[in-house]
Amino acid sequence: MDFGPWLARQLKQSRMSQADLAQQIGMTRAAVSAWITGRATPREETIGKIADALGTDTGTIHTRTADTLAGLPVSWYHRPAYEDRGRDFGNAAAFAFEADVEVLAREATQNSLDERLPGPRPVRVRYTLHELTGETLARFREAICWDDLLPHYEAAANVDQKVGRVIASGLREMHERDRLVLLRVDDYNASGLTGDDYETGRFAAVVRRQLDSQKSMTGAGGSYGLGKATLWATSRLGLVIMNSTLSEPHEGRTERRLIGRLDLPWREVDGRAWAGPAWLGRPDPDSANANVARSWWADPESVERLHLTRESPEPGTSFLIVGAHDVATLAEAAPGTEGEESEDDDSVYRMHKRLLQALGRNFWAAMTMGEKAQPLLEASVRTLRNGVEIIEEERVDPRVTQPSRTRALQAFLNGTTVDRLTESGQVAMATVPLNVPALAGLGSGSEHRAVVLVTEADDRDDGKPNSVVTMRGNRMTVRTARVPELALGTNPFQAVLLAGHAAGDDAPFADEAEEFLRTSEPPEHNKWGQTEELRMRYSASAYRRIATLTRDTNKAVRELVAVPKAKRREGTDRLRKRLAVGGKKVTRPTGAAGLPTLDELEARIDDHGAWCVTAQVKVPVGGDTWHSTPVAKLDVRSGPRPLLKWAELVAVHNCELIDGVLHFAPGARNATFRGVTDVSTHPVRAALTGLVVELRTDKGGRA
Repeated sequence: MDFGPWLARQLKQSRMSQADLAQQIGMTRAAVSAWITGRATPREETIGKIADALGTDTGTIHTRTADTLAGLPVSWYHRPAYEDRGRDFGNAAAFAFEADVEVLAREATQNSLDERLPGPRPVRVRYTLHELTGETLARFREAICWDDLLPHYEAAANVDQKVGRVIASGLREMHERDRLVLLRVDDYNASGLTGDDYETGRFAAVVRRQLDSQKSMTGAGGSYGLGKATLWATSRLGLVIMNSTLSEPHEGRTERRLIGRLDLPWREVDGRAWAGPAWLGRPDPDSANANVARSWWADPESVERLHLTRESPEPGTSFLIVGAHDVATLAEAAPGTEGEESEDDDSVYRMHKRLLQALGRNFWAAMTMGEKAQPLLEASVRTLRNGVEIIEEERVDPRVTQPSRTRALQAFLNGTTVDRLTESGQVAMATVPLNVPALAGLGSGSEHRAVVLVTEADDRDDGKPNSVVTMRGNRMTVRTARVPELALGTNPFQAVLLAGHAAGDDAPFADEAEEFLRTSEPPEHNKWGQTEELRMRYSASAYRRIATLTRDTNKAVRELVAVPKAKRREGTDRLRKRLAVGGKKVTRPTGAAGLPTLDELEARIDDHGAWCVTAQVKVPVGGDTWHSTPVAKLDVRSGPRPLLKWAELVAVHNCELIDGVLHFAPGARNATFRGVTDVSTHPVRAALTGLVVELRTDKGGRA
C-alpha cells in the first residue's frame, strides 16, 4: 500500500486531521497534504515523528502491512434495540437448515465453487476441525474479547426461545468440559470478500445482509442468499469470524481483511436493550454512532491468535465457526473406535468422517478431472487438538468415493464414450432434450441437449445402484433417484445426467438451461421442480418441462442398459428351470369371461437373497373385470408349498395394485407386475429352492 493512502487511513481511524498531525510533528498542513496526495514523501527523521504521533514504530510505517493502534481498538459493537420496541429472537435464515455438518459442507462448498476465479485452476477448499482445551482455549477467548461478550451470552441464554436454549447448551458445554470446537472453512483461488463494508458487494452480502446472494452468473449453485446462514447455524454460540484475502484491492490492500459477526436474540444487558447481531471490528470513523464497526486490516500476530492464519497469499476466505456442533446426527454415533471414548454430538472424529462423506457424495463430479480438463474443485479435511494434528489431512478422491460415476464423467470429458455397453468398463452416452421455455412474455423457447451417461456399477460406490444423479454447471449433485421400470435381468449400473454447462460449454442453449434449472431449485438445491420463482419468471406450467426431462432421461437409461433378449434369456435359463407358474385349473362358468393367467415369468435372486420376479399376465376378452392376487410359494418335493410374503409388489403396466390385489385396466389384453419376496419369510435360502408364482382369483373376486 502506498504511503499516501496508508497515512490518510491512519488519520481517519484515529480521527486526527491533517492540521493535527502537522502541529504534532512541527510541519505545515500543506506538507502533510502533499504526502497524502503522493506529491512528496517525508524524510526519515520526519517518519520517526509521524510514528510517535500515531503511536507506532517506523517499521510499521515502512512496511505498511498493518494499521497502527491509533484510535479505538478492535472490539465488539452491538446493534441497539429498535426504537419501535420490535424484537428478533434469532436469524430466520439460519432455521432453513439443520445444524448438520453435512448440510454445512454442501452449502459452504457450493459457495466456494461459485466464487472460483476464472481460468482452469480449481478452487481449493479445506475443512479444519480444531478442538481447544485448557490454556489454548483461554488464549482464544482472550483474543475474541470473551469477557465483553459473556454478559450478552448470559442474557441471551435466559431467553426462552430456540436460539436461547442452543446458546445455553453451548455455554454449558464450554464451561463444564473446558472444551470448544472450532470448524474452519478455507477456500483458495476464490474471489474473497471484496467490496465496501456497506455498499453492494460480496463483503456486505455475507457480513451485513440477509437473503442477498450476489450471484449473477447462470452457472452459480446458490440463488437465495440462504447458504451462508449455515455457517452461523452450525455454531452453538452464533459466532463466525472471517479472514479474507481479496482478489481485487479494497482501500489499497488485499491481505488479512478481518471481521466477526455474532447472531444473538434480542436481550437486555445492564438495563439496556440490544437488537440481536454484533460485529467484531474497528469503530467506523465516518459514523457518529459508536455502535457501528467495520472490517480491519489485521497484523499477522492478531490473525494467529484467532486461529485464522492462511497458508498462502492466494485470494479466498477463511470462515471460523466458533462452537461448532452436529446435533442433527446424534443417532449415528458409533462407539468403540479408537479415540472415540467420549463420542457425542460434537465428536471431532465423527464430524471429520461425515465431512469427508458429504464432500464425496455431493461434489465427486466437481472433483473429477479429464485428460485435458482440470477439476473444478479440490477438497480436504483435517482435525487438530490444541494446534496438534490428530487426524491427518485427507483429500477427497472421487475415484474412491464414487468410482463408477467418476469413470462415466471422465469418459465424457475425454471423449471416450460409446453408443452401447458391450464390454466391462465402458461408458454409454445419449442425449435427451430439455425444452427451455422463454421468460414470461419474451419470444419463443429453445431446445437444450442434456447428456445421459451410463456405466456398470461398482461395489465400492457410495449409494445404491440403478440410480441416476442429476447436476448442472457447477457439477454439484442436485438429486439422486432410482430409475423405474427396469427390465428383469438388467445388470447393476450407475447413471449421470449432465444439464446446462455441465453438458459442455458448446452444448446448445446451455445458458438458458442453467438459468431455467437454477430457478427451479428450492433453497436446498436438492431437486428440480415447481418453485414460486419459476412460476413468476416463466409460467405456471413450466415445471412440466422438467417432468418431461425426467421421463426422457429414465427412458434413455433403460435403452442404454437394456440386455438383448437372447442374451437375457440365456442368462436366466438356470433360474427359469426353478421357476414355475402355479395354480389349479379353474373351470370357467358358461357365459363368463375368461380368467387372467400368468403368461411369462422372469426372475433373479438379488444380493439380499430375495426372489425378484417380473410377471406378464394374459388377460382374455372380458377378463379385465376379474381381480387377482399374486401369490409366491417355494417349490418343494413333498408336502405343502411354503407361502412367501411380498416385500414389494409393484404394478408396472395396464394394472394397479390395491391392498395387494391386481385390478386390470379396462380393455387390457396384457399386464405386467413386479414383485420382491420377503427374505424373512424364506424357510431356506432362495438359492437352494425353486419358486412358484400363482394368480389367485377367489369367488367374488370379479368386479
